Amino acid sequence: MSSSLARSEKIALTAVIITKNAATQLADCLKSLAFCQEIIVVDSGSEDDTIEIANSFGVTLLHQSWLGFGPQKKFAVGQSKTDWVLCLDADERISEKLKAAIIAEFKSPKFLVYQMPRCNRFMGRWLRHGEGYPDFNIRLFNRQAANWSNDLVHEHVVTSSPIGVLQGDIMHDTAETIANYLEKQNRYTTLQAEAMYKKGKVPSVVKVVLSPWIRFFKMYVIRRGWQDGFPGFVHITIGCLNSFFKYVKAREFAKQDEVK
Repeated sequence: MSSSLARSEKIALTAVIITKNAATQLADCLKSLAFCQEIIVVDSGSEDDTIEIANSFGVTLLHQSWLGFGPQKKFAVGQSKTDWVLCLDADERISEKLKAAIIAEFKSPKFLVYQMPRCNRFMGRWLRHGEGYPDFNIRLFNRQAANWSNDLVHEHVVTSSPIGVLQGDIMHDTAETIANYLEKQNRYTTLQAEAMYKKGKVPSVVKVVLSPWIRFFKMYVIRRGWQDGFPGFVHITIGCLNSFFKYVKAREFAKQDEVK
């Protein structure tokens, strides 16, 4: 496995990544995890060079047909040989500052669950304001105290344990085109709307109309998204449209059910 650290310097931590057709991103992700004792890649049927790249790093490579984001990540965590896990997506990397913080914290952990800021790159710019930053995520935890939710999309780590905060960023660089990004957001909002409807949460027309505007004011003005220039404006605007279409789709699911 490619690594700048000697085996003795690795910490008792398992990095967990789920993949499908992640060949353009995976190598940089794996390089940033060289300090981990174990790396597990769970692939759901890649047709590019993802498998070859994973094998070249000597990771533990497993296949699991797609279960949905939450269940897939929970399955991956369950394969760890250590209780401590660090979960990344293939288009994310651990910054040097965050790596140093994790290594230092592991000398005497004060918590069982940790969150850290995530810095998102969008339209070629690292976003430092709005909803693009600090975008805190729980990614490091002892699996006896936390695990992923069962949500099929927009999954999150569930825990009742106190949460520590680590300094240093997860660097998230999708390198997506706007067209690909919008296509993915369309899939996400459909899944979110369906889940919302199944829980009996059908938004009112007032919520549909006002939610995007409230979100824009919060992210662009209060959280100073304007400081991220045009990419920041586009990122926030798409987020507001996602909110609008998620609620519209939820109402559509309810309407379709009434017709049946």
